[in-house]
Amino acid sequence: MREEPGGGRGTRGEETPPRLDLNLLTALDALLAEQSVTAAADRLGLSGPAMSRTLGRIRRALGDPVLVRAGRHMVPTPRALAMRPRVRALLDDARSLFTAEEPADPAALERSFTLSAHDSQVLAFAAPLIDRAAREAPKVTLRFLAEGPAGLAPLRDGGIDLEIGVIDRDEPEIRVEALLEDRMVGVARPGHPLLDGRPVTPRRYAAAGHLAVSRRGRLTGPVDAALAAHGLRRRVVAAVPTFASALHILNGTDAVGLLPERLGGPAAAALGLRTFEVPLDLPPLEIRMAWHPRHEADSGHGWLRALVRTTVTAIGPGPRQRP
Repeated sequence: MREEPGGGRGTRGEETPPRLDLNLLTALDALLAEQSVTAAADRLGLSGPAMSRTLGRIRRALGDPVLVRAGRHMVPTPRALAMRPRVRALLDDARSLFTAEEPADPAALERSFTLSAHDSQVLAFAAPLIDRAAREAPKVTLRFLAEGPAGLAPLRDGGIDLEIGVIDRDEPEIRVEALLEDRMVGVARPGHPLLDGRPVTPRRYAAAGHLAVSRRGRLTGPVDAALAAHGLRRRVVAAVPTFASALHILNGTDAVGLLPERLGGPAAAALGLRTFEVPLDLPPLEIRMAWHPRHEADSGHGWLRALVRTTVTAIGPGPRQRP
């Protein structure tokens, strides 16, 4: 048996539902609003015969005449009158899907955002970021997670909304924006033997005990490559997972450490530590933020990115301390 397009019987003799044509909703809305085939055709830019054929399809789909002749006019049936508000609501919802989202009103934004950042960055800008967010969007919660494993998965899977840090991955599936450039400087306790007024040479620097900061416990990094260029090696006496713990340890030992000048300098100064120029050619640190493209047009996420951009780029250089 030949089946008619858009309907017929299934493999076991069951009736298959007709195809859903959302264009009929637009036509039905125009017909109910105009209560005239000719006026509805003009409204939609169709010919009269085309609109009449569409009304016929609507009548067959609904099993209802929808519009009936009453003298020289057409009037809606009771069912058509009852469904008119629902048709209008459905079309409004559909149109909203294809309409640009209005800019978020931070004061009305009720949302939780998850950010991933190294703890040196949390120390540097979390306080002003939280303060600004509380003033602009009092119903927003910022949740900071420790810097996790490098990779796209947390951004793609929605585990985090924004990643901040030294992001040197080249993945087409993420959006990346530069925020600021920083550089590494040395840090030690006041009165440290290395800071005795004599120049800090590569040899003197390498001879000091070093405290490394690595969440994975790594004992080597760019500083080792720079020392090797001078034929030197350093001795790492310990490695700790967080920048904050390193600062407190440095305050009570003769070890020296490294910190990003703009991001870490203020925290070191608050503990009374001294920073100094490292006599090596170390690569700069480019702090960036990354997010998944699905948030690109999200006005709430756009507000968060603007907040982070404004707060982080406002961080000035740390105080240049001398021994």
